[in-house]
Amino acid sequence: MLRLVGLLILCLFLPDSVWAQAAPEVPDDPVLRAMSLELERAREKLKLEGMPGPYYIEYSVTDLDEYSADASFGAITLENRQRTRVLRAVVRVGDYHQDSYFGAGQGQVQFAVLGEDELALRHQLWLATDAAYKNALAALSTKQAMLKNLVVEQVVDDFSREAAQRSVGALVQMELSTAPWRERVREVSRLFREDPQIDASTVNFSWRGSNRYFLNTEGTVSRGGNALYVLYFTGTTQAADGMRLMHSRDWVVVRHEELPTPEVTTAEARKLIATLGEMRNAPIVEESYRGPVLFTADAAKMIFWNLLGPAITGDQPPPGDSGRTTGAFAAQYKSRVLPDFLTVVDDPTVASFQGRTLVANYEMDDEGVKAQPVTIVERGVLVNYLMGRRPIQDYPRSNGHGRAAPGASPIPSFSNLFVRSEEPLSFDQLQQKLIELCRNMGRPYGYLVETTSNSLAPLVLYRVWVKDGRKELVRGAFFAQLDTRALRSDIVAAGNDPQADNSNEAIPKAVINPSVLFGELEVRRTTQAQEKLPAIPPPDLAKAAAK
Repeated sequence: MLRLVGLLILCLFLPDSVWAQAAPEVPDDPVLRAMSLELERAREKLKLEGMPGPYYIEYSVTDLDEYSADASFGAITLENRQRTRVLRAVVRVGDYHQDSYFGAGQGQVQFAVLGEDELALRHQLWLATDAAYKNALAALSTKQAMLKNLVVEQVVDDFSREAAQRSVGALVQMELSTAPWRERVREVSRLFREDPQIDASTVNFSWRGSNRYFLNTEGTVSRGGNALYVLYFTGTTQAADGMRLMHSRDWVVVRHEELPTPEVTTAEARKLIATLGEMRNAPIVEESYRGPVLFTADAAKMIFWNLLGPAITGDQPPPGDSGRTTGAFAAQYKSRVLPDFLTVVDDPTVASFQGRTLVANYEMDDEGVKAQPVTIVERGVLVNYLMGRRPIQDYPRSNGHGRAAPGASPIPSFSNLFVRSEEPLSFDQLQQKLIELCRNMGRPYGYLVETTSNSLAPLVLYRVWVKDGRKELVRGAFFAQLDTRALRSDIVAAGNDPQADNSNEAIPKAVINPSVLFGELEVRRTTQAQEKLPAIPPPDLAKAAAK
């Protein structure tokens, strides 16, 4: 009799026309346990009369613990510690070929209760699942009606079939006392008093711990955490003509042991302050220049971040759009997108590079797919896209790059992006090549970019004179036509000096790239209106700093 009852119970969870997997086993974790219990209730009972039931359900819960301290000119301006928990419930109606993941059918997101009250969390999951299911039914109806009026040339599935995965890792928590770091940022910010012409500065230390839980009806279960420590400072000043200038320095690390020492922090802050003073007195660039430009590895990272990163993702176009993807490389598959000496690999399985722990190292992506390295560009030719679980033409499966900010829908995204030169040169050789190119073009100087902003504007820019190799700091420039076409056609050499940089973004990313030399790039003088200088001089901050 007991055996018969056991078989009957087992049959409730056996695969049928809707469910492909039995319920995943979860560890003794109150959050995962609450998610598992509600997932099973939804699996068994979620269906309105006369309506199709779900074919897929997933839950994700992200627990965020954050601390931040800001200081300016020797005083704390902000200190904050907060913890939030976000849940997301996704219900898909239809099938893998065509489903309801459209418009309002992309899931329900809300703040979740903190602590270990399983019943309270289950109550929230119950309501979120119910709303997600009803929205999915409406979304599928809307989508099917819309598709009747469209001619769909390339038919791909809405959702890829993937094997169940299991990855249960340790949770993270802050490993530092906040008091010493509060004092550190205050003391570093005091250094900016030494230059009274610096009109604004911020020194920030922050920590973010993110613990993510994930379950779906395919049998996948995951739990894991990642931590991020950030030390950042920035300053702004004005030249005599009113031009506003900015410079910054940051460290984004996974392990607190990789943060700079107080001595290094102080030295870097003083270096930045001195550079701001030099920038104030530097000449303005000429109105227009077109010629060789050399980017250090630090300056080049933002080029690959902003131009290459978004272009290599396999974003599924909206219904009716015949494009392969929606990015800049949508029509470049199997075509040259970089010089033939550059290869690009995205690898979330790599944990560190040259002693720097990489923030985008993971075992399983945010859609429950195993992480894997992907060669994206091979000797200049685009051979792959980074994929999540929304297929595109020629790519029916995910390659483990579906990434999500807390509570947001997953999107294809790079993780640890390695840009490698097959013919690397030393930085000295790159500088010599810069001078040779300028000499051949009849240019008296070329440009060396030491630092760029997020918008790719040069923050620290030098003229390199052909006659004697002298470097001269200049200001007031921006790059015209620095785009993916320039990546393909204008990079003529790359260095042997790869540098790893982590991001402080909601989706963890890292770029590992060398210096690059553009054979021809347009540099123009900024057209921004200059601001008037303050009507009265600043307080005597330098005198106060000496006390």
